[in-house]
Amino acid sequence: MTDGLHIVAFAGSLRRNSYNRALLRAAVTVAPPGMRIEILDLADIPLFNADVEAVGDPAPVATLKSAIAAADGILLATPEYLHGVSGVLKNALDWASRPPRGATIMGKPAAVLGASTGRIGTARAQEQLRSVLAYLDCPTVTHPEVLVAAAAEKVGPDGEFTDPATIERVAALLAALGRLIRLHATGDASA
Repeated sequence: MTDGLHIVAFAGSLRRNSYNRALLRAAVTVAPPGMRIEILDLADIPLFNADVEAVGDPAPVATLKSAIAAADGILLATPEYLHGVSGVLKNALDWASRPPRGATIMGKPAAVLGASTGRIGTARAQEQLRSVLAYLDCPTVTHPEVLVAAAAEKVGPDGEFTDPATIERVAALLAALGRLIRLHATGDASA
């Protein structure tokens, strides 16, 4: 792959000042040369309903599926709610997994990161999310992990991450995602 990589990213939080949205903005700033990250907003994605799907995908769902189809990989930022992945993120993946055969997300290389105010970051949510991605046959970056704990202490007054260690881990995750995409596409991680 000699062309640049296009990554579609979305956060499982709808909060305007979400730490996970801030992680995605940080990712945009530290993406390796040739990698472009497009952040999608999930606010308008309706709850999955097979009756609605039978009539046709709502416009926000069609946009989500189209963006995933056009991307080389996906970047998912998950908060942790009640020791699990957020309903917002799971719902987006429910829509993206349709139709069961031929869904655009199937097999798409992915990376997961997350931020929380808790002490273990988003470890449980990421574990659940990796299980969903495994079911979707998405090769997923396993190392490095970006589990941002005590996120409120690592974000400046402008809502951007200021913690150098967090920024460094995000950059390393993106580099690993680039390698995974190249490996998946060509069988050669150095391509």
